[in-house]
Amino acid sequence: MDGRDWNLFLFPYEQAVEELKVKFKTLRGELKTREAYSPIEFVTGRVKKISSVFEKAKRLNVPMDRIETGIEDIAGIRIMCQFVEDIQTVAESIRKRKDLLLVYEKDYITNYKESGYRSFHMIVEYPVQTALGLKRVLAEIQLRTLAMNFWATIEHSLNYKYKESLPEDVRDRLKKAAEAAFQLDTEMSSIRQEIVDAQRGFEESSNVVSKVLSGIQDLYFFHRVREAAQYQLRFNELWEQEDIWGLKQLADDIQASIARAKRGGNA
Repeated sequence: MDGRDWNLFLFPYEQAVEELKVKFKTLRGELKTREAYSPIEFVTGRVKKISSVFEKAKRLNVPMDRIETGIEDIAGIRIMCQFVEDIQTVAESIRKRKDLLLVYEKDYITNYKESGYRSFHMIVEYPVQTALGLKRVLAEIQLRTLAMNFWATIEHSLNYKYKESLPEDVRDRLKKAAEAAFQLDTEMSSIRQEIVDAQRGFEESSNVVSKVLSGIQDLYFFHRVREAAQYQLRFNELWEQEDIWGLKQLADDIQASIARAKRGGNA
């Protein structure tokens, strides 16, 4: 084992994980605002502990001086999707990104592992600006449904307990559980449009309410107290009636009032 500072070695990977998490979370927020639906449910990330890096290097016969290229998942991002169909949507958006380079993909959904493991892996090269200059690091992006992730988390815990040597009965039960998780994904896909429509409706309603309340606050800022109070009363009534169309019209009226206020016009 060489004498390098292994804590410093991990710094670029930690930076890559933090930056990628922010970027994918921002993408999720933008999609929800633009389309009232995002294929990304949530994003997590982690950097392998150095002991885990050493263990994997030993298992794969990767020399210490080749860890940076031989171990591809030191930096790991996990993107959870609601539906199996969303995984390819997210994968395609990653392929098109200019801030990283796709190295290769591993489709364990179509070609799931013998254990029952399903996931879509993308190995990417990501540039990190360090104190010593630009450094390109490898990172693994895993795309899964919530059901796939639940199963994989349990399998990981059991493999850790049994040191990768699961008893036969446990392996059989895990395989059955993997099939059950896949059936759940299949059932959810069959009613995907109904679920997406419901979520879009909720998101649209939430965005309109936020726009109205923000607009009312803006009018107070412009000292349009009487208008703001009148709009607040209208909002309360429309909210009680669950009148989304009326709330949209109210939002437009408020924006028109704000525009007049900015021009210094009369109420």
